Amino acid sequence: MPKKDLLIEIGTEELPPKALLPLSEAFRDEFASLLAKAGLEHAGITPFATPRRLALLVQQLDSAQADRTVEKYGPAVQAAFGADGTPTKAAEGFARGCGVSVADLQQKQDGKVLKLAFSSVQKGEPTTALVPDLLRSALAALPIPKRMRWGSTRDEFVRPVHWVVLLFGSEVIPATILGVETGAATRGHRFHHPGTLHLNAPEFYERLLRGQGKVIASFAERREEIRRQVDAEGKKHTARAVIEEALLDEVTSLVEWPVALTGNFDPAFLDVPQEALISAMKGHQKCFHLVDAAGSMLPRFITISNLVSRDPAQVIAGNEKVIRPRLADAAFFFAQDKKQTLAARIAKLKTVVFQQELGTVYEKSRHVAALAQHIASVLQADTALVARAAELGKCDLMTSMVYEFAELQGIMGYYYALHDGEPHDVALALNEQYLPRFAGDALPGSRTGMILALAERLDTIAGLFAIGQPPTGSKDPFALRRAALGVLRIVIEKQLPLDLATAVAAATAPYAALPKAGQLQTQVLDFVFERLRALYADQGVRSDVFIAVDAVRTTSPLLFDARIRAVNHFVTLPAAQALAAANKRVSNLLQKSASASFGALKPELLQDPAERALDAALADLLAVVGPLLASHRYTEALAAMAGLQPQVDAFFDQVMVNVEDAALRQNRLALLQRLRELFLQVADISLLQNV
Repeated sequence: MPKKDLLIEIGTEELPPKALLPLSEAFRDEFASLLAKAGLEHAGITPFATPRRLALLVQQLDSAQADRTVEKYGPAVQAAFGADGTPTKAAEGFARGCGVSVADLQQKQDGKVLKLAFSSVQKGEPTTALVPDLLRSALAALPIPKRMRWGSTRDEFVRPVHWVVLLFGSEVIPATILGVETGAATRGHRFHHPGTLHLNAPEFYERLLRGQGKVIASFAERREEIRRQVDAEGKKHTARAVIEEALLDEVTSLVEWPVALTGNFDPAFLDVPQEALISAMKGHQKCFHLVDAAGSMLPRFITISNLVSRDPAQVIAGNEKVIRPRLADAAFFFAQDKKQTLAARIAKLKTVVFQQELGTVYEKSRHVAALAQHIASVLQADTALVARAAELGKCDLMTSMVYEFAELQGIMGYYYALHDGEPHDVALALNEQYLPRFAGDALPGSRTGMILALAERLDTIAGLFAIGQPPTGSKDPFALRRAALGVLRIVIEKQLPLDLATAVAAATAPYAALPKAGQLQTQVLDFVFERLRALYADQGVRSDVFIAVDAVRTTSPLLFDARIRAVNHFVTLPAAQALAAANKRVSNLLQKSASASFGALKPELLQDPAERALDAALADLLAVVGPLLASHRYTEALAAMAGLQPQVDAFFDQVMVNVEDAALRQNRLALLQRLRELFLQVADISLLQNV
């Protein structure tokens, strides 16, 4: 079957920059899925995306669907012919429906029944006939929250469409897509080449746009070209350009022919916290900032122009003129905010509602302060510092700077607290309470910051559970799952000896009177610990290892983690499989017994050499393992327990547990209970699978 390249290009008004890359990827994936469903094979799909176009190049696409054999089954042979062999009406009707005579029908087995059958070859549809509808379906399925209409048409898309290219080999596939007739003419850069460019074949698309149209159609290539130019500009000024990937993606979505230019701003603005300057430059002007070898911000910025100017100095001057009032605003906000202390803003928190049923931000701050002091006392931290940090924790929300740049909450709290003369640990905690902000983010570094971050998250989780607003399915509007993961990461990675049950009890106490607070403590504790499953899955820990440890849950995340590491190591030992199987057997024997407890082991009733050997091995092992378990050295403890395998194997090979003698049976079950209780101090290894 002959194959040809297919080019699709949807030319539009400027597309929303933050949506461009997701739209491009969704377009590629959706069209690939539709081609697969249609039975059209290809060698791959290359997406292209610029501010004015979404395009796909499908390499070596089938020219038509493959022919396929279609089989139809009719009545059973027994019902198709009379006693004399004459076709019945059922047989004749089936033949007529197939467009043949009864004599042309076959007899085939359909399951256990022999039936009349007819086979025909259905010719595949040509690709040119299929592509327009496939394209319409792909465009309709794109994740566009709000579609636009334009002119008198009823067609809808993310932005008005001006041209559509639909080229299969050298042939234009005629169609009307989003109200526009398809053709073979694309358009170049809005300023450098505003006219049309005629395409002879899809493979020339990218080269033609770059060479004549002054458009780098590939999003990935354009992004790397911007990165290269920005790096080069930084080196040219003996500095390092700071390139954040999200900003780089957004800038890539704004230009078709990038040109990096460096501008300057008044060094006096450097008296403003650099985070505020960066937010102003990124948020409003989409600029990259420069730092020196020590990481200090320089009074320069790099902007990406969308054209090659004959007078770059004018472009730079224009950007400098625009960026100055943005920085001036930040400087003004900073100066004004410093006229009032954070503490003076505490009362204003009473005017801000955190959640209708949970009250104001002021009330939440009081809950957080009480919980933070409880955690601080457990961890033997400075309760006064923690209380002060919690009291001031949300005060920067009432500042002009944070009102204008919401992403600076916590950061500005740090600067304002230092200006007010607050202790350094308190100032740090005001920012660190928000850490980690996302997966893989840094954790709080100060003890006060860690405690405030824990208290803030636990209070939020407890309050929202108390009013019946836990996460449901994929919906988590208050990011409670992320909050729970943050709690676990802080406790585990910072090695905090915190019992989560007592912390959750303190967190839920203020909400005990709310209507949906029944079983609140258990619900919150289970919710937080369930997040551990995802945390360890990301680290490659097997699910059965998690289940084995969770079965004998400790409410200390730090000890839970130590047990996970121990069991994860245990499953690699040669004795693991036999001991896991033995523990499962022991568990079954104990569960089937009528007694819940078998009393103290009576050494005088140990008759068989194998059971005496197991008892002696257990006694020797307890002397070694006891101190290891007491000091939470679970990996060493399980490794030592693995040495029991010979005695356990010999016991089950040579000893009958369920003997008729009740005393003897109870004693042997008591021995096995001792064995099982030893392992249960770490995990229920009977739940391990495929060790």
